[in-house]
Amino acid sequence: MTEAGKITALFLDVGGVLLTNAWDEAALRRAAGEFKLDLAELQARHAIVHATYELGKISLADYMRHVVFHAPRAFEAEDFAEFMRAQSQPMAGMIDLFASLKDKYRLKVVVVSNEGRELMDHRVLQFDLAALADVFVVSCDLHVRKPDPEFYRAAIAISRVPATQALYIDDRLLLVEVAREIGFHGIHHTRLESTRAALAVLGLRA
Repeated sequence: MTEAGKITALFLDVGGVLLTNAWDEAALRRAAGEFKLDLAELQARHAIVHATYELGKISLADYMRHVVFHAPRAFEAEDFAEFMRAQSQPMAGMIDLFASLKDKYRLKVVVVSNEGRELMDHRVLQFDLAALADVFVVSCDLHVRKPDPEFYRAAIAISRVPATQALYIDDRLLLVEVAREIGFHGIHHTRLESTRAALAVLGLRA
């Protein structure tokens, strides 16, 4: 436990903090170029279906069927799924930073993410996130997404960490603001150096 703020747990977003986003607008643009797809149509269909996928109500196969394979294609579903998985890459230095803090201060690490099941499973295995995280709280399991306050309350209940002892870190300011309303400490992550400095203010020095 730190003296400043009594932080006992880190609640870490995945996309934009630990890893790149799994599947976002930039990835859609790359997919449209790679597979010669109509970008506007791809974006429009994605906008309708993606939240349902992140809520765990449809599978990745269902998502692809609605967004990509509603028409004949010259490539296979597995080709597209592999492209989707390949969009995940580590954010430089971030996993090592939090692993160091966890070991030094004996912190609990809770991963909190809006993500569909298949992509989340890939990210956990590919980047060994289970070695960092003690608990995973993911929208596909809860059937609720951030910034719904219920997501944050569920994360607190599942992890058994009081919000006042929890530090929430996300690259989206609005999601940090909602976490603070629930009672979390919060850091808006923009780059490694500024997050490291904000952690130090709270007494967490890697």
